[in-house]
Amino acid sequence: MSGARAPYTQARRWYNTLTEATVMPDQDVLSMEENVLLAQTSTVFDWAQSQKDKLKGVVDNVVAADHLIGRTVRDVERWAQRNAVWPALFGLACCAIEMMAVGGSHFDLSRFGSEVFRASPRQADLMIVAGRVSHKMAPVLKQIYDQMAEPKWVLAMGACASSGGVFNNYAIVQGVDNVVPVDIYVPGCPPRPELLLEGIFLLQEKIGRGEPSRAIQLAQAAAAGAAGATADVTA
Repeated sequence: MSGARAPYTQARRWYNTLTEATVMPDQDVLSMEENVLLAQTSTVFDWAQSQKDKLKGVVDNVVAADHLIGRTVRDVERWAQRNAVWPALFGLACCAIEMMAVGGSHFDLSRFGSEVFRASPRQADLMIVAGRVSHKMAPVLKQIYDQMAEPKWVLAMGACASSGGVFNNYAIVQGVDNVVPVDIYVPGCPPRPELLLEGIFLLQEKIGRGEPSRAIQLAQAAAAGAAGATADVTA
């Protein structure tokens, strides 16, 4: 009998030790076993949070120092980004029909991780501008682009999105790069689905190499130009 009661006695002694420094629920509501479980869970959570706070700075320093672990983390990040590019729904004209075909079973864009066309810009990182962009649509396009999460890319699909195409008139924007920065241009009127796949492949290669998006490149160039101008003025 004494051997059978040993685990209970040990648990009771451990429970009394924990409850001295822990505020426990009402003893009439919870049994001793439930109180022991709550105390143990609380202790483990506190320990895990303390270890997380200690390790966070160490991991950040290792990654920032560009050591082997840091390079590995960046490689895994780029691998995940290039194989999970989610386009935003933005079909404007006949090029959108070819874009829809890419998501079908014949071309099967899902083989390359980009079949998840999102209706919300906050869940997308690639804007495929498929078709001509009118001046009335340009502010809407810019707003959707601004709502997309970083890092984000833009693919101009077709001649109309790239340069205005045959619509050289007052109503059509002569190239979507006048509204948002473009990373990949896909020619054609309209381009076949194979060409759109090739454009997505080129974008994946760019992401895999760790190249920043066109928007980031322009921002870096503007910052460098501003810094140079400031230096010239102070000199």
